[in-house]
Amino acid sequence: MKFTRRTLLAAASATAMLAAPLVAEAQNLPRNMRMVIGSDSTGGDTYQNSAIVAEALSEKLGINIKVDAVGASEGFKALARDKRGTTIMMFHDQSFLGNLYGVKGYDDPFEGYIVGPTVAINPGNAYLVSADSPYQTMEDILAAAEAGTRVRVAIQPGGVSEIGFSAMKNAAKLRAPGSEANIVAVNTGSQSDKNQAMWDDLADVINGSIQANEQFTQLDPSDQKAMRFVWITARPETLEQAPEAGMGGTTRDAMLGFASPETHVPLNASEDFTFDKEFFLLYNKDMDPEIIAAIDGALTEIYAEGKIQERQKEAFFIPDFLPSDAALEHLTKKRDTYKQVIDEITSGS
Repeated sequence: MKFTRRTLLAAASATAMLAAPLVAEAQNLPRNMRMVIGSDSTGGDTYQNSAIVAEALSEKLGINIKVDAVGASEGFKALARDKRGTTIMMFHDQSFLGNLYGVKGYDDPFEGYIVGPTVAINPGNAYLVSADSPYQTMEDILAAAEAGTRVRVAIQPGGVSEIGFSAMKNAAKLRAPGSEANIVAVNTGSQSDKNQAMWDDLADVINGSIQANEQFTQLDPSDQKAMRFVWITARPETLEQAPEAGMGGTTRDAMLGFASPETHVPLNASEDFTFDKEFFLLYNKDMDPEIIAAIDGALTEIYAEGKIQERQKEAFFIPDFLPSDAALEHLTKKRDTYKQVIDEITSGS
């Protein structure tokens, strides 16, 4: 193609027209924004991911965005109070799982707030057994429940930790109705509490994560703290985007061996249950649509540039940008699927 002065001027004009909406919308943004998060830890995955996104948005929009680790309840309250758009919230699936499980302080986020864009996945949600466990696989665990053996699973009730446990009970019910009663919860708290429950022989299986528990899978099997993965809940297409080296001594291929379809935990007659821990923004229900559009536009440009994906992968997150409309559709469908699982195991069992 031959480039003339006329075509170059036309291209420059078109570029300016494309860039103009974001600049105009950005002018309506508050100069200082507070990103509250659904965690009160500054060392966890929610803070780490939020910091990456806040920094990128600040740079792109030319404003200051401060991440504030206030926890779920305080975060929801802060968001509900601020209609001006100076407070936004970063959280993950716990926001709607907490509501589905009836946890105090968790209103329905799809009704009380505006669901914004998704930005990343933590693919690490996992279930583990001790190294000397008789259960080698999830098949062994479901077979034991069918045979009448009580299988104790340590979880932190009411959210991300519990949804995989609910899926286990649902799978047991599909396999042999009534056997789901043999999959029982050991309600604990933090990851260290769940680990300790296993080491104290109070639990046969624990909820954990690749990031927190992989180190224990590398111990000599004779070590009392040694563990083995039996299930990673992430979708295979999510794990396939992780670095090939994986984490620690567990490669990506090894991780895929613990995920669907290699590890089969049925959701229904034709599908496996999977769960990706997805991070997304939430806004006040009355927030100015122009501010929401400006953030969507900025993130669209940020992800098109590609640098943020590198930072997310360095921290073992999987980039997962969906603009607000697509995110709402995706997360609503996801919420409805998990609601069916929870309803199924709490009815007629």
